[in-house]
Amino acid sequence: MFDTMTMTKVLGGFCGTFLVFMLGKFGAEFIYHEAEHKGDDHHQAYVIDTGEGDEPLEEVAEVPFAEVFAAADTAEGSKLFRQCSACHSLEDGKNGAGPSLYNVVNRAVDSVGGYSYSGNLIAVAEAWTPENLNGFLENPKAYAPGTKMSYKGMPDVEDRANLIAWLEANNS
Repeated sequence: MFDTMTMTKVLGGFCGTFLVFMLGKFGAEFIYHEAEHKGDDHHQAYVIDTGEGDEPLEEVAEVPFAEVFAAADTAEGSKLFRQCSACHSLEDGKNGAGPSLYNVVNRAVDSVGGYSYSGNLIAVAEAWTPENLNGFLENPKAYAPGTKMSYKGMPDVEDRANLIAWLEANNS
């Protein structure tokens, strides 16, 4: 069924196919990577004008947190608290993985009884003012390196302001 001539043809077909692919690869590299073969003269074969770089970019003025906090929406804050409720409660003295958030706005940092705070957190702030809560909620690990809180952070300043406003409204 398979004699020597048939095997030779099959092997020759595979070798010929690989040769065609190798030559195609060499040709494509030569065409598309021409500058690499010419030594130090590296230039782009063609340039596509995107229009960028001609006009100065508009600078986005950062709004102070106090202004964002003044316009905060407590209804949105209640939706955002769902993320916090996995580790925190709003009941006085009921700690979970994190301390109770009952009356947290403007409260001293280490004032919840029965919860051991990390020393790094106590060193960063004395009270949970809206500004301190804003910084902590943005990125807890960067605000207080070594904190036990494993939350990744809330990047949107409006979300943080809404959550802090809701906490303040529901704890008074």
